[in-house]
Amino acid sequence: METELKTNAAQAEQTEEKETAAAPVESMEDYSKELEASFRKINEGDILSGTVIGVNEEEVTLDLNYYAPGVIKAADMSRDPGFSLLTDVHVGDKVEGTVVKRDDGAGNILLSCVEAAEVLGWDKLKGYLEEKAVLSVKISETVNKGVVAFLEGIRGFIPASQLSLDYVEDLSTFVGKTVDVRVITVDKEKNKLVLSVKDVLKEREAEQLNHKISMMAPGTVLEGKVESLMPYGAFVDLGGGLSGLVHISQISQKRIKTPSEVLNVGDTVKVKVLNTDNHKISLSMKAVAEDTEPDHVEEKVAAQYSSGKSVGTSLADLLKGIKLS
Repeated sequence: METELKTNAAQAEQTEEKETAAAPVESMEDYSKELEASFRKINEGDILSGTVIGVNEEEVTLDLNYYAPGVIKAADMSRDPGFSLLTDVHVGDKVEGTVVKRDDGAGNILLSCVEAAEVLGWDKLKGYLEEKAVLSVKISETVNKGVVAFLEGIRGFIPASQLSLDYVEDLSTFVGKTVDVRVITVDKEKNKLVLSVKDVLKEREAEQLNHKISMMAPGTVLEGKVESLMPYGAFVDLGGGLSGLVHISQISQKRIKTPSEVLNVGDTVKVKVLNTDNHKISLSMKAVAEDTEPDHVEEKVAAQYSSGKSVGTSLADLLKGIKLS
């Protein structure tokens, strides 16, 4: 019995030693963040960044990596009338705010995103302008001759002329929609921020057209309508938003002084793609006409010459022996 008790005691002692060895050894480094937070000095007016750890209808709570949490009231989150704490803020979001009070009476640091936007927002907007960045915003309301959207907490104006590629008759249909914009005017002194949807749409449309153009193979024969005549050639609408130029030298096999000698706006013509250099489509009507000839006189003459036959100079001699299908 005594032997068994000694054995159990020894096993218990070994188990305790293993658990002690497995337990992590704590050092001063493990408390470095807590120590840093305890010595950190926060003043009113400072801009702090924190992680959202709680959201309700009245306020947002932040982890500031400090012994006291940060709190932002709903009214201090955004000036956007369409902003909603429960919809637009989520646990884990990073938020920046200006310290309004070091102690709100409940041991929290009171912050304001609205005030932080006035300090940080304009600098960010200038950066977006220089970078020509594309940003997503939600349209909150209509105003005279345009709509309003908030970016970096600052009220931005989108003129009706910059809202779409086409004319917009009813601006209210855009309220509540999220659109991609580019910053086109930033003026902090005048509190002026202007955004453009049209600028982004035009760029994307150009990219699509350039892609279509790059897919066009030289030598392809297409049909289109003459959309305009210029002294140097004719522009032909190829459909799908594409148009190309038929240079005056490529309009007819005979020499002409102006395109209007043989073409009218609205004429349907067949053209061959010569090249698509620099995203511009170069076309030829002359090449199509040459391709449709039953045989080329030059080829017949060359064949006769290579065969050792004499070649006449009259039209009858040139056409002799050519069979027309």
